[in-house]
Amino acid sequence: GIISMSIIYYCKSKNIFSPTSMIFAMASIAILGCVVWSHHMFMVGMDIDSRSYFSAATMIIAVPTGIKIFSWLISLFGSKKNLSSPIYLYMTGFIFLFTIGGVTGIILSSNLIDILMHDSYFVV
Repeated sequence: GIISMSIIYYCKSKNIFSPTSMIFAMASIAILGCVVWSHHMFMVGMDIDSRSYFSAATMIIAVPTGIKIFSWLISLFGSKKNLSSPIYLYMTGFIFLFTIGGVTGIILSSNLIDILMHDSYFVV
């Protein structure tokens, strides 16, 4: 995506750290994202087995997400940093918010917390 391309441009490298794992991570996020997204349509009336399935799928999607974050950070770590560059600030801000979103996703993978906070302002 745009962050990977921005990191390649900013670091002046030919590719991002571990491009093969990034490809597999993006593909698995796309597939698992469809499965995880579907629970937003009918979470309230599900039985406990179905909710457990979606909880497990939500936790599994964290693995490729962590691979992407790790690859982005390692790619940035190996470059010269201009901390006042707008593109650097954009990339680090995006990675920070992406990480916070992943952490809240793991927290909300609990069935009880997901039902309590499903349509609240705490879920972004």
